[in-house]
Amino acid sequence: MNIKSFAKIFFFGLVLCLAFLIVQKGWLQHLTFATLKQQHADLREWTDIHFLYALFLYSLTYVLVTAFALPGAAVMTLAGGAFFGMVWGVAAVSLASTLGATLCFLGSRWLFRDYVVRRFGNTYEKVQKGLDNSGGFYLFTLRLTPMVPFFIVNLVFGLTRIRVSQFFLISQIGMLPATLTFVNAGTRLSEIESLAGIISLPIALSFLALGIFPWLAKGSLIMIERRKRYAAFTRPSRFEYDVAVIGAGAGGLVSAYVTAALKGTVALIEQSRMGGDCLYTGCVPSKTLLRSAQVAQLMRRGQEFGLQSIEPSVDLRSVFARIQRVIQKIEPHDSVERYTQLGVDCVHGRAFLRDPFRVQVGDRVITARNIIIATGASPVVPQIDGLDAVPYFTSENLWKMKQVPQRLLIIGGGPIGCELAQAFQRLGCAITLLERTPRLLSSEDEDVSSFVTDLLRSEGVEVITSSQVDAFQTASSSFRASLNGGQTIYFDAVILAVGRRANTQGFGLQELGISTRPDGTIETDEYLRTSYPNIFACGDVAGPFQFTHAASHQGSHAALNALFAPFKKFRIDYSSLPHCTYISPEVARVGLNEQGARARGVLFDTFKYDLGQLDRAICEGEERGFVKVLTAKGTGRLLGATVVGPHAGETIAEFVLALRKNLSLSDIMATVHSYPTFAEGNRFVAGIWQRSRAPQGILKILQRLHAWRRG
Repeated sequence: MNIKSFAKIFFFGLVLCLAFLIVQKGWLQHLTFATLKQQHADLREWTDIHFLYALFLYSLTYVLVTAFALPGAAVMTLAGGAFFGMVWGVAAVSLASTLGATLCFLGSRWLFRDYVVRRFGNTYEKVQKGLDNSGGFYLFTLRLTPMVPFFIVNLVFGLTRIRVSQFFLISQIGMLPATLTFVNAGTRLSEIESLAGIISLPIALSFLALGIFPWLAKGSLIMIERRKRYAAFTRPSRFEYDVAVIGAGAGGLVSAYVTAALKGTVALIEQSRMGGDCLYTGCVPSKTLLRSAQVAQLMRRGQEFGLQSIEPSVDLRSVFARIQRVIQKIEPHDSVERYTQLGVDCVHGRAFLRDPFRVQVGDRVITARNIIIATGASPVVPQIDGLDAVPYFTSENLWKMKQVPQRLLIIGGGPIGCELAQAFQRLGCAITLLERTPRLLSSEDEDVSSFVTDLLRSEGVEVITSSQVDAFQTASSSFRASLNGGQTIYFDAVILAVGRRANTQGFGLQELGISTRPDGTIETDEYLRTSYPNIFACGDVAGPFQFTHAASHQGSHAALNALFAPFKKFRIDYSSLPHCTYISPEVARVGLNEQGARARGVLFDTFKYDLGQLDRAICEGEERGFVKVLTAKGTGRLLGATVVGPHAGETIAEFVLALRKNLSLSDIMATVHSYPTFAEGNRFVAGIWQRSRAPQGILKILQRLHAWRRG
């Protein structure tokens, strides 16, 4: 037990002892309405003689009563008016009550918030996200409603991340109406027979109305803003569709599917091919290429498995022909025929937003109650001198490559750059991988980046970090890149893997004034609504993640919100969204890693299991990698997990479920895993956590007990 935990326990015990003493001594009897009425005359006379001293003692007592959440605050407020009059009474009560409430708030935060965050982390974060935007309104409403005990408000808001200054100011203003009412009643103490007579039903309803007023005002402003935004457009008297989806990539396909499955009418508009980038230029072709590269590498490793090692003869045309066969095999899953059978009206052509309710496709104008934008993103082509004079590829035209270049320069050390570097190195290219930041996969922890860098270098990839190309030039029989550090690289072709930019041009976004973020993605709220509440965005065009599964996740939420808002809204949640870099071995992660936790100021413990000890990894000759988990400090509650190893994209799924369902490492430890599997690594890392928490004192007692029983 650390000093901080001991101090909390000691202080909490001290408060309990104090509360017990107060109850035992009957001191609370002095804070009753009857006592106030009985002793009013005598106390008023003493107060008049020692006014400032009495005011100080009264204020101090009020602070202590509210700070320790003792009953009697209402009587104390009456006493303020009875002894000091309206002006001094209101001033003393307002300041003392706010100070006491803030001390109670801080005490709750210090004593309990760490435990609540550790125990209910994911739920806590979801509640906190709602409070981040509207916490002030919630607090103001509760302060204006005396029916809700103020001490409960103090304790509960202490568990949140609301700023102390914000809590103090809102409490000061919000409690003022009730303070005025009770202090004024105190000045007429002789006329009051009980506390119940102070707040009548009309007054209580007035307080409630005051509390609701900020919400009504906020809602009214939103409605006025929406009316102004839509004022320039004529709403159709009848809509042809419930939803019109622009773009038939992953996000658009899922949006259309969900809408049709829930019996909504939907038009799916696509100017090119159904399936989008993922099917034709992204996930499917790249993972097919990676598989060919893995087989080539296994052929070289034959001797490790008791077979003859063979240097593969790579025919890039055959490799790319297989990629096209795989695409053709998957195409029916995303085809017009399939989606038409599902009830989707597939429309081919370029869409243009005429207004928030009309989409023009050629000569046809489609009317829809809601519109979902899923136009995807395109590869970024950086502005580099001489780039137009060299053969360069992006993810869009890479699959038209006819032969393996002898020397290939890849710019960009993110997931795509690392995957392609390894794949083409294994297929016989001499690869130089260039990254402008200090390390590859910079969003991952340093141990992951180091692992990937060492892996690629061990396979022959030249990795250069903290550097970028200043210019390209034509050499005698090839091309060269001049780097900012003075280094020169010779190459035959270059692949640009420096990111993707949202497709937001040419279909009416700017004309409608739909807001975009600095990175070019469409600005949406937590329900994926744009600045027009009936227009949604999902997938790469919306960000913040450029994963196919993220687009699918957003697509379903966009469709649900389009169909059921305002009756039911579905907030998008990324807390358990995984991602994977498909090098070999793979790198997969969900939730927080170490650098993310430090950036957020989250206290954590780290536990790591080396796959070199895993039986299945040893059997397959794939002993490189590890499983690493982050837990909330001192607990088994999962914050995040990283898996580096074969099939990491699959084995991470257990941690995804654990995060989604608030499971702990003890739950994973108690789950039976098939033997031998790579998923056992998840259980073994949970075992490392469990051993770290083993009660050594109890284990020593058990050792002696067992020795005694043996005789």
